[in-house]
Amino acid sequence: MTVLHHRSAWLCAACCLALTAPSAIAQSPFGPAPLPARPADVASIDAIIVAAFEAMSGEAGVARDWDRFRSLFKPSAQFITAPSAQGGAGFRLNPRSLEEIIQSMDGWLAENTLYEGPVHTVTEQFGRIAHAFVTYEARRAADAAEPSGRGISSFQLMHDGARWWIVNWFWVGEREGDPIPKKYLPME
Repeated sequence: MTVLHHRSAWLCAACCLALTAPSAIAQSPFGPAPLPARPADVASIDAIIVAAFEAMSGEAGVARDWDRFRSLFKPSAQFITAPSAQGGAGFRLNPRSLEEIIQSMDGWLAENTLYEGPVHTVTEQFGRIAHAFVTYEARRAADAAEPSGRGISSFQLMHDGARWWIVNWFWVGEREGDPIPKKYLPME
């Protein structure tokens, strides 16, 4: 009787674990399941990078398509900026989660027009992983002739067999005394 009781208890525990496993996965440190993406946005490395910039670009006060933005990233993606340290000496890292960067950008974009886009990309790929070093330009108006700023974004990407994902996005803006090297600028 004791052996049967232990087997029953084990079977009950195993069934409970199986029934609760989906909710445990949904609450994993990797966050919620990703949103479905537009197939064209995730078909290539270049397409997913352009889509990321497009989703956050627009006029001040115009709601951005944050669901489109979310659909491009693994939910565990990190967004890392490297602003100058206080006093201008060196850099400090500022990592944020997907939801933290959306919240931060949404507040700023409510009051500021921003059009950002890639102007030159250097991509390295091995199998299903890739790294794209993207020179971007920012403009305060869609038709502005000159950029208001530029910098380099480092995208880490993966292909899961069906589509591309952005795993991390690390960027730094160009600074006085630290120009973008010529090899990362578009050919003239």
